[in-house]
Amino acid sequence: MLGGCAGVDVSSYKDERPQLRLEEYFNGTLDAWGMFQQRDGKVVKRFRVVIEARWEEESGILDERFIYSDGTIQQRIWTITRSGADSYTGTAGDVVGVASGRVSGNSLHWRYTLRLPVDGSVYEVQFDDWMYLQEDGVMINRSVMKKFGVRLGEVTLFFRKRS
Repeated sequence: MLGGCAGVDVSSYKDERPQLRLEEYFNGTLDAWGMFQQRDGKVVKRFRVVIEARWEEESGILDERFIYSDGTIQQRIWTITRSGADSYTGTAGDVVGVASGRVSGNSLHWRYTLRLPVDGSVYEVQFDDWMYLQEDGVMINRSVMKKFGVRLGEVTLFFRKRS
């Protein structure tokens, strides 16, 4: 299910359970652990994230605090808005334009362009995120990063919602 997601439509997961409801899952405190792998598979960055999330009607705020293995700390604050029965849009300070996504079954397909700082420069990189809700409040997130259509690497995250 995690491999080769680029050509898959999120609606193909409509019967998968548990059903993902962003307003429920991303509400409260969540912990996440992740890594960035280059094209060749080498892990070049590991990180932990603490997310404080809350929703009011159709809009949610996700305050993400990243702590990288090199000690670097980063914050991203998403504003997510339900834009249809199964669709959402989002903005954040380092996101170019508006992110868009759709939910179906246990899955979210989320796309956006991120201003990514690397070694003193900033690059605009496209992210193609697939999130899959599992049992017991665990979510798996696999992101493919591209620039000019060229695959740069992948980000893998595991989320756990706090009780």
